Amino acid sequence: MQITFKLYASLGEHLPQDKRQGNSMPLALPAGTTILQAIEPFQLPMKLVHLVLVNGAYVAPEDRATRALADGDVLAIWPPIAGG
Repeated sequence: MQITFKLYASLGEHLPQDKRQGNSMPLALPAGTTILQAIEPFQLPMKLVHLVLVNGAYVAPEDRATRALADGDVLAIWPPIAGG
């Protein structure tokens, strides 16, 4: 299956160099791959994996190990962001 993988803010540094400017890349995965399995090869610091969306819907931390992705999904991840 093929998904679109997006990393925002400082997490974008974990994408391949040629994909960093757009913060997005196509990602081929085996059917049934979970969110955590999909991000594991990118070696993201888990304390920075804060906001996770699949097709714009929030996925809670406790569901990320079991939530399987489907062909065509868009997986987007943001680190914690401070503002004021």
